[in-house]
Amino acid sequence: MVFINTEGKFNENTYLIDAELYRLKNSLAIYVIENNGMRVMVDSPSELGVRKFIKKLKQQGLYPIHKILLTHSHFDHVQGVEKLKRLMPEFNPEILASEKAIDNLKNPDRMNKVFGYNVPIIEDVTPLKEGDVVDINGLKLETLNFFGHTQDCIAFLDVKNKNIFVGDAIIDRFDPDTHIPEFAPPDFNESELLKTFEKLRNLKSRINSISLPHFGVWKDEHFEETLDMMETFHFETKNSIIKWYNENPSLKYITLKYHEKFTPNSKIHTKDNIHGLELLIEWQITQLKMSSNII
Repeated sequence: MVFINTEGKFNENTYLIDAELYRLKNSLAIYVIENNGMRVMVDSPSELGVRKFIKKLKQQGLYPIHKILLTHSHFDHVQGVEKLKRLMPEFNPEILASEKAIDNLKNPDRMNKVFGYNVPIIEDVTPLKEGDVVDINGLKLETLNFFGHTQDCIAFLDVKNKNIFVGDAIIDRFDPDTHIPEFAPPDFNESELLKTFEKLRNLKSRINSISLPHFGVWKDEHFEETLDMMETFHFETKNSIIKWYNENPSLKYITLKYHEKFTPNSKIHTKDNIHGLELLIEWQITQLKMSSNII
């Protein structure tokens, strides 16, 4: 299986670093792209994990970071930005995000209320739109709108290394046995998600790997497997959760049914350690309520 979930360099220019969301290993991958002395990272660790993350950057010879690219404005991808900037004051990394993310980053209260996490205000963000190029001293990342999961999701296509960073826009594949869909509150839009699936399929000839934040790099035939499964998986999980909610709205009941059907062999979310999966399913249910799929 071509699945990379260990820290370190995995192509000519790119490193995976485990940001250990909730202090759990293999829960949040941060990617650092280095070219000719410039280093750019995709998304940020949690505020709690920033100091350990900087230590890892230094151990890998990747300090300092010159630019931080944000794939979308959910707490687990942006929470550590301001602390990173405070701890690297002499370098003052440039922050870049979708033009549609600027308001959420400046005014995080709505997101904070939905998820129950505190994300500080992030200002002075360089806006990106579809087609913009992030130039890393000659290595170019193409910006693509990958809406659906949120309405400010963007992906970055590394043309040279045939790799794409998609944030949470497609699917979470924590490992071969643990998959989670992407209908999360508060701005999920299914029609836009389907357009994103189609856009990614149309890029297939230009890509041989996909870098997911939750968690790792899927290459070659397992990149293709991800493309093949993403749409079917979305509808299967959505329809199943709606069905189970109508049977019994208990979060425990729905989570156990999800585990039984979709992640029975997961070593991350087991029946004896189901709390993390409950949290994820609760967010799915919240979004299905917001979109009136369940009442």
